[in-house]
Amino acid sequence: MVMIALALSMLIGLLRRVMVANAFGTNLEIEAFAAANRVSETLFNLVAGGALASAFIPTYTTLLTRDDPDGASKLASAIGNLILIIMSLLALLAAIFAPQIVRYLLVPGFASDPYKEQLTINLLRLMLPSAIIFSLSGLVMGILNSHQIFFVPALAPSMYSLGMIFGLIVLVPSMGIYGLAWGVIIGAGFHLLIQIPWLLRLGLRYLRTLGLHFPPVIEVGRLMAPRLLGVAIVQLNFWINVWLASFMVEGSVNGLIYAFALMLMPQSIIAQSIAIAAMPTFSAQFARGKLNEMRNSLSKSLQGILLLAIPASIGLIVLRRELVVLVYQRGEFTEFSTMLVSWALLWYAAGLVGHSVVEIMSRSFYAMHDTKTPVFVGVIAMSLNVVFSLGFSSLFRKLGWLPLGGLALANTLATALEMIALLWLMRGRLHGLGGRNILRASLQAAGGTLMMLLALWVWISFSSSQADWLIALGGIVIGGLVYALMMLVVGVPEVRMLTRKALGVIHH
Repeated sequence: MVMIALALSMLIGLLRRVMVANAFGTNLEIEAFAAANRVSETLFNLVAGGALASAFIPTYTTLLTRDDPDGASKLASAIGNLILIIMSLLALLAAIFAPQIVRYLLVPGFASDPYKEQLTINLLRLMLPSAIIFSLSGLVMGILNSHQIFFVPALAPSMYSLGMIFGLIVLVPSMGIYGLAWGVIIGAGFHLLIQIPWLLRLGLRYLRTLGLHFPPVIEVGRLMAPRLLGVAIVQLNFWINVWLASFMVEGSVNGLIYAFALMLMPQSIIAQSIAIAAMPTFSAQFARGKLNEMRNSLSKSLQGILLLAIPASIGLIVLRRELVVLVYQRGEFTEFSTMLVSWALLWYAAGLVGHSVVEIMSRSFYAMHDTKTPVFVGVIAMSLNVVFSLGFSSLFRKLGWLPLGGLALANTLATALEMIALLWLMRGRLHGLGGRNILRASLQAAGGTLMMLLALWVWISFSSSQADWLIALGGIVIGGLVYALMMLVVGVPEVRMLTRKALGVIHH
């Protein structure tokens, strides 16, 4: 269910990006918009993004497991009140110091164009309320997930995209780029409002408290602290990669961004959907002291991820150029741009399995009220990423290859090492991870992927004269069907279960 909702959200998000590109291209207005929106996104990510969810859900789920609805209501109310106060103060400060933020921290290069700089300041101030709304919506999402409600929260991102599409269609014709900024605020409101009816059904009581001396609130703060460090390190690493790419052939920065976004699409559908659905279960099992059950749940989650991520990774590699043409190549996005993105995607796609496994492993540690271990491992991995980036980009340049591929390969290798470390540490914590079952799933996925590769080779050979978009879509359909059929033939339990459920739905 979460996979379906996330896939729908991604398709609507892709439609939104195409519409924005058609409306504004790459002109100075959309540049100012993108720069201004980065401030709101940074505030949200640092204060109430993944850091809050990883700290709030385990603590809140523990109260639910102990059958303490009053404590759960107090915790949810206190965190909501704290978020509202902190985010409002930060947004106010950002609005007051917007000129300084834009000129000295955000985009100092805009200073040469007073109109562009002032437009960025105006848009920054206009979109700041979206950070507050998104933060509250993120908390509501955590509450619903803790109560095993997943489908509606997973649909929330599509509501954000619909809000922006509304701004594009209705407001932009009369308001220009400001209409798109209002679309961001409307989308943030939709993101929150779609979840409110399900929140009200839970029967939680709102309390006017900050809970500064309430132990669960203190626990959330304790768990968030190291997670914030991890978020900051990841952002710093991203900027270092962008800095390195800025010295490469023109288009390398965007090439990395576009390729990484393509890799994240299957990663989100596969790993995030499983991780979102599994984390409350992990938290409840840990709270009850049922480590054997948690080990079995984690093992099954890993098996599901491997069965999906391995063929997706190979499919991205084989169809990378056709997919880039299908998704991006239009308008200002040229064949040279396609070459850059395809080259980076080749090396990023090799890391899809690592990124997917890290997603579920990190959340398993969070469920055990341990945010320090995954952050510590992540900091080491991201530090290695910097070293690898310098080394591989230099090596690629010496080989006569585009060096941005070295940056993508560095990310893939660092993530693989992070995956291995987290698996090894969790294996010690849980006294095993069901290694035989995980190995069986890996071998089944590898066998099915080989047959999928053969089918893709035949399809590409016979369709080479066709349009790239047709090759891409046909490859996705044919590869997916062949792989699914192979999984049925070898008797993968997860596929049999899904088949039974689908037949049950059709029968009813």
